[in-house]
Amino acid sequence: MTCMYQNFFGLNEAPFSIAPAPHFLYMSSRHQEALAHLLYGLGGDGGFVLLTGEVGAGKTTICRALLEQIPATCDLAYVFNPKLSVEELLSTICAEFGIAYPAGNTSVKVFVDCINAHLLDAHAHGRHAVLIIDEAQNLSAEVLEQMRLLTNLETNERKLLQIILIGQPELAAMLDRPELRQLAQRIVARYHLGPLTRQEVAAYVRHRLDVAGTQRPLFPGARMRQIYRYSGGVPRIINVLCDRALLGAYAQGKERVDRATLARAAREVFNRPPARYRGILLLTGLLAAAVLALLTHRPQPHATAPKPILARVAVVLADTLEWPARQPPDEESAYAALFQAWGASYRGEAACRQAEELGLRCRTARAGLDELRQLNRPALLRMHDDQGREFVATLLSLDANSATFSLAGKIQVVSLNVLATQWTGRYTLLWRAPPAVPGVIRPGDRGAAVAWLQTLLTGEAAQADPVFDAALRRQVQQFQLTQGLVPDGNIGQQTLLRLLGAKDRTAPSLVRVQGVR
Repeated sequence: MTCMYQNFFGLNEAPFSIAPAPHFLYMSSRHQEALAHLLYGLGGDGGFVLLTGEVGAGKTTICRALLEQIPATCDLAYVFNPKLSVEELLSTICAEFGIAYPAGNTSVKVFVDCINAHLLDAHAHGRHAVLIIDEAQNLSAEVLEQMRLLTNLETNERKLLQIILIGQPELAAMLDRPELRQLAQRIVARYHLGPLTRQEVAAYVRHRLDVAGTQRPLFPGARMRQIYRYSGGVPRIINVLCDRALLGAYAQGKERVDRATLARAAREVFNRPPARYRGILLLTGLLAAAVLALLTHRPQPHATAPKPILARVAVVLADTLEWPARQPPDEESAYAALFQAWGASYRGEAACRQAEELGLRCRTARAGLDELRQLNRPALLRMHDDQGREFVATLLSLDANSATFSLAGKIQVVSLNVLATQWTGRYTLLWRAPPAVPGVIRPGDRGAAVAWLQTLLTGEAAQADPVFDAALRRQVQQFQLTQGLVPDGNIGQQTLLRLLGAKDRTAPSLVRVQGVR
């Protein structure tokens, strides 16, 4: 997918995407130190390894580098967002390692016995088990204590389970509590990943530009200092800031980013006067370009295609998107356009409740244009004008240069640069999940939900009584990697939304396929 400034700057690909692309990996000295600590911990006799760092500091980067160096004799389980009870986490660990347990079991002892038997068998076959828990600051003290008890499983030679905890700084503070001192004593290696230095920021930016195909000084030396000051050395913020700045330079026809352009990019990213990173990222990925023109709908058998909401229009880009002066801002017309995209009429009541009656679900969140493009559904965006007044508009379609809105019942088309300036980052969209799909589809599951998933991924009819096996999990993980998601192999809401956005052709699309009118 080509970003809109790529050709202008002679780039082969977008240099500052926040998606975790392995070939863009930049290992600063502190990232290398963190990786060395984790590898040292893995080489020990078991226990806990701890990695902490601020949001966006690069913990996932370290984890991916670690996964590439884990020996083939290791069995790996990866748990993401572990806001679970003890029983739920133990069942998740069983699912990750492929450990069978009695159907409907809720006994902690039964789970632990099954895990112990599996680990002993793995040890007898020369294998070692590693459990990685990401976002571990979400673990309760009760669950952490159970994890400590799991590390009691051992032979005469060594412990059977190595646990790696990855989380934000509050995880370290949590482990300092008196009631968790026994766990803290079992941490064999720990590292806190801090931000990049000013010199590392410059090297990081140059590295990503070089990988993207250019050695041109798009950010002169003085801009590197500016980037460091605005971002505080946090890699994710650097990506978003530099992406926005390149878009601004492109829009002005400038060959490189100057001070004013970078300062404006910082104001747009933080939605406030620029300052060192304050822990809040308002817009992530707003600069990524969308792909091509209007809506297209292709009904499949037994599905009702939504009514098209746009005819072909002559594209005349407006300088700004603003609510008509003589009409007070309201949300009713915006929701009416959103429901019309789904072939329904809005009755002027609670939108999400009405959506449920139609078999739809609401999603309200804050993100960037890249996420909207991947979700691929029309959305209600919360905007502001140059006076700071807020209003809502319905985003109907995207192309490489522009966004098409329904605003106060009329169609308006603006450039993506205008959208970047006026969007607050908040959106609401509607989406449809198949009735067969529960909250989460996990490896080992059977039934209608697995059949639906298999058909969606392969395009072929599912086998009778299909099981979510290792082959299907690999397909899910591959899809998650392409979408920049954690490749945990589970179908949670984020993965489900991305799957539907990429493969469900019965719902209204935000971005159409090239060449389709």
